[in-house]
Amino acid sequence: MAARLSRHELSDLCLGKPPLRSLSVDDTVADALAALKKIDDNYVSVWNCHHSFIRKPQPKHQTTISKCTTCTCIGKVCMVDIICFLSKPQNLSSPSAALNSPISAILHQTSSLLVRHLPPTASLTEAIDVMHEGVHNLVIPIQNQFEVFDSNTLRHADKTIYCWLTQEDIFRYLLNSIGVFSPTAASPINILGAIDTQNLFAVCYNDPASSVLDLLSLSLIYQSSVAIVDPNGKFLGEISPFVLNSCDEAVVPAMATLSAGDFTSYIDCGGPPEDLVQLVKERVEDKNLSELLPDETGLCSWSSFSSSSSDEDSCSGKNWKLGGYSGRVGRRSEAMVCYRWSSLVAVMIQALAHRVSYVWVVEEDGTLTGIVTFQAMLKVFREHLKSMC
Repeated sequence: MAARLSRHELSDLCLGKPPLRSLSVDDTVADALAALKKIDDNYVSVWNCHHSFIRKPQPKHQTTISKCTTCTCIGKVCMVDIICFLSKPQNLSSPSAALNSPISAILHQTSSLLVRHLPPTASLTEAIDVMHEGVHNLVIPIQNQFEVFDSNTLRHADKTIYCWLTQEDIFRYLLNSIGVFSPTAASPINILGAIDTQNLFAVCYNDPASSVLDLLSLSLIYQSSVAIVDPNGKFLGEISPFVLNSCDEAVVPAMATLSAGDFTSYIDCGGPPEDLVQLVKERVEDKNLSELLPDETGLCSWSSFSSSSSDEDSCSGKNWKLGGYSGRVGRRSEAMVCYRWSSLVAVMIQALAHRVSYVWVVEEDGTLTGIVTFQAMLKVFREHLKSMC
C-alpha cells in the first residue's frame, strides 16, 4: 500500500487546480500589491520572463512583447512581503517611491529555493523529497489545458499553463491514506522528534510591532509564525503571516506605531478597535508620517498609487480602510496550540483545519516550548515511506 501511494503521480494532485497567476520580474511592488488584491490566493508567482497576468491583453494582431524562450518561476510574493517592505523606516517617509521599486526588492534572497519545477509525471515520493529540502511550492504544467481555460488565460513562451502544489496540498492528499502510516501517525510528536525548538521566533507583548519585521520574513521561509510571550515565557498569542496576508498595506501605520500585543488586536478578523484606530492616527501624526493616513476618500496616498497601477477593476467591490482588510476572508488571529504528547495526526489535522502550516507547542502552564511545522511533519512521513518501500 505504501509503495503504491509513493508512486502516485503529481498529475493526480493537480486535478481541479486553477491556472497559476504570474508576475514578471519586470513588474513593480505596486504591481504585486494590485495583483494580490485581485486574486484569492495568498501568494503570486514571479517569473524570469515578461509574461504578467495584470497586463491588459494584447490585440490579436499584435505579437507578444516577450522574446524569452524559456519561462521559469523564480519565486513568490505575498502581502506580508509587501507590508514588511513598506514598514521599513526608509520607506515610511516615501511610500510612493517604495511602491515603484522593482519586485526584486521584496523577493527573498532564498526565494528561488522555495519553488521548483517538476513534471506532472513526477511521483509523490519525488515531491516529498523536494519539499524535504525546503521547497514550498511545486510548479507543475497543467495537462488537458485546452478543455478548461479560455483564451485570456496567461500562457508562457512554450504555450503552457501551470499550477502549483503546496505542502498543504501534499498533506491533504496524505490524510486520505493516513492508515498507511500507522502506528507512526498516532505517536506523540515529542517521540517522533517533530518539535522544533531552534527556529522559534518570539517577542514580548510590549515590544514594538516593528521589531517583528525581520522575524516575519524568516517565518515566511520556515512557514511558521511569530509568537508573543510575557516576561516569563508564557504564550499570549502571535503575529501570524496567515492572518496578515488577509490584510493590506493600510496596516503599515499600525505596524509602525503600535506594540506587538496591540497589533494582534488591530489585525483581528473582527476589525480594529476604535481606540486603537485613533491611537494609530495620533502617533502617525506625531511622527510626521501623514502620507500613511487615509484622506477623505478612505485611501492613503500609496493605496491610490497601488490601485491605479492595475486595471480599473482591480479594487472593485473592495473597501480599503485604515483597518487594512482586503476582500478576501479574514483569518482568525487565535493561535493554534498543542502539547508535546499530542499525536502527529492530531496536530496535522489541527493545522489543516485552520489552514496554517504550523502549531505551537506549549506546556500545561502555557509556557511556549516549541513549534511543529509542515516541514517537520513531512520529514516524519518521508522516513516512514522510505522504510516501507
